[in-house]
Amino acid sequence: MPRAVVCLPTFNERENLEPMVRALGDVLDTSRDRVLVIDDASPDGTGELADRLAGELPWVDVLHRARKEGLGPAYIAGFRKALSENAELVVEIDCDFSHDPGDVPRLIEAAGEADLVLGSRYVRGGGTEGWGLLRRIVSRGGCLYAQVVLGVNVRDLTGGFKCFRRGTLEAIDLDALSARGYAFQIETTYRVLRAGLRVREIPIRFSERRVGDSKMSRAIVLEAIWKVPVLRWRALTGKL
Repeated sequence: MPRAVVCLPTFNERENLEPMVRALGDVLDTSRDRVLVIDDASPDGTGELADRLAGELPWVDVLHRARKEGLGPAYIAGFRKALSENAELVVEIDCDFSHDPGDVPRLIEAAGEADLVLGSRYVRGGGTEGWGLLRRIVSRGGCLYAQVVLGVNVRDLTGGFKCFRRGTLEAIDLDALSARGYAFQIETTYRVLRAGLRVREIPIRFSERRVGDSKMSRAIVLEAIWKVPVLRWRALTGKL
């Protein structure tokens, strides 16, 4: 039974995958922690590379999905596999090095005192690197928008660097999660809060991706805009 499973969703991340997997191997206890690559049929060969790494590194697993469906469904598939293997902790991290793999042990350690740990850009000591003014405004504004509409104190609601305890994922009903893009991060954290569980934010530095293209799109932004008030309405009407 693994202590922690690090879920690593990929789509066209061939250049980043091997450095990220090996960096995670340097900081995890690979005798009891595992890395799960969740590949959405990447046309650039990311899935084939993941299979090679899994053949070489006994602590790496690969979950192949038939097509690209978005971040949310990919993570849910990874969560289900991790839970089926009796993982105690489940970690989310981006494959593009915007999250520092060296921070993973800090999230795992903090989960000893919280049901969900967020690597936060917007608490004291956190921040971003390599961003222009407009992107900083959009990101911070999106977090404030979600924070105000949902009526919660979590400062980095859109962040995707997280560590869930097993019981936390079991409590929020994975079948009920509907967001497909980055709104998935808002939805999962809000459901954890609505379940009365403990959420802790620890500071991280978020960096611009090393190589490859961002997966952000107008559709993802629009989903987050309309999804937030829908979540609040459902909570107020007892449907969440």
